[in-house]
Amino acid sequence: MVVERLTWLGTLGGDRSVATGVSADGSVVVGSAQNAAGKGRAFRWTAARGMQDLGTLGGGESAAWGVSADGSVVVGKADNAAGQIRAFRWTAARGMQDLGTLGGGESEATGVSADGSVVVGYARNAAFCWTAARGMQDLGTLGGDVSVALGVSADGSVVVGWAYSGSEALLLLFGVGFGQHHAFRWTEAGGMEDLGTLGGDHGWALGVSADGSVVVGWAHNAAGQKRAFRWTEAGGMEDLGTLGGDSSWARGVSADGSVVVGWAENAEGRWRAFRWTAARGMEDLNITYAHLLTNGSKLYRANAISPDGRYIVGYGRNAATGRSEAYLLDTQGTGVEEGSGAAGVRLRLLPQPAHERVVLELEVAEAAGGVTIVVSDVLGRVVAEPLREAVLPPGVHRVELDVRAWAAGQYMVVLRTEAGSTAVLLLVVVR
Repeated sequence: MVVERLTWLGTLGGDRSVATGVSADGSVVVGSAQNAAGKGRAFRWTAARGMQDLGTLGGGESAAWGVSADGSVVVGKADNAAGQIRAFRWTAARGMQDLGTLGGGESEATGVSADGSVVVGYARNAAFCWTAARGMQDLGTLGGDVSVALGVSADGSVVVGWAYSGSEALLLLFGVGFGQHHAFRWTEAGGMEDLGTLGGDHGWALGVSADGSVVVGWAHNAAGQKRAFRWTEAGGMEDLGTLGGDSSWARGVSADGSVVVGWAENAEGRWRAFRWTAARGMEDLNITYAHLLTNGSKLYRANAISPDGRYIVGYGRNAATGRSEAYLLDTQGTGVEEGSGAAGVRLRLLPQPAHERVVLELEVAEAAGGVTIVVSDVLGRVVAEPLREAVLPPGVHRVELDVRAWAAGQYMVVLRTEAGSTAVLLLVVVR
């Protein structure tokens, strides 16, 4: 039975909050919220503890932008005692750690790898990649003077963001740059790759799949409109459209790159949270989950999605409180999303969580071909492929996996069929 749930996360005593990251199992949400004094503070939310203020580095404000897969590492920006903005990495054991700069006065962390060991962001004019062993590494530019890292793959090997592609002048008073800035994809071996645009001058990459092969963000089209995109090496940059208006932004992507979330203008010119898949295109979450939005509440933005595509976080209007609040949407995605004419297939995991063995139960309504199941860890590494291009007749089929040698943690089970149907489930292995 599918049981969806929408949870409004409240604030720290102020009037607004926004969620920007979610752990793999949906149990931890991070973002920023206003406190009673009107200051913005980084928060870490769990159902048991509610919204926890993570503090600052000695100054007045902070904001969280990313969280590790298990929810134990949070990254973002915070004011220090001198009033400078600094990138931070937070853990319960160490609290908020200042990651330093690249020689200037300020920095900001925007993303973190699945295990929390790799942090990306920008320091003054340069994108950076930070590890405890190497410190802060300058990732360069696309020929201009400024670059900003905004996302990182699960294993930390692929970084995405934007950079100026040529000479430009900066109007620092307002933080505005002049010149063309393009989305980039960076690797240690290949350096910074220009992903181009959709025909216009500018673009940003904001999210990346677990293995770094799918990049999402926004780019100008030839008419100068901002459009959400999904990039792959084979297909290049694909315009994901809008909800009836002119503009859209893609902000987050599932581990396998099949589900994209963000926000787009509808026909009335209002921003609404969206979810995109190849099968359904761009759907307004306010319409899909209208039954959860009581009293005229709205979902304005979707900022992040869990690796399995089940949990979505962002912010909207909570009509019950009259505030702009962070939300956690549990889509309870336990079935296969069907494309046009696709045979119905449902996938279940028994038991959940698993200790020694897990049964993958497939309920096939009509004969299905090309059935493939791939199991990956949170770093995107394939640990099992129990079915590959199988043809299944109608009925219930069971495949058993021995997980006794697997490390405890979270795994993603992805099912695909030749008709384009896809299901992504989270498997938890315990010891």
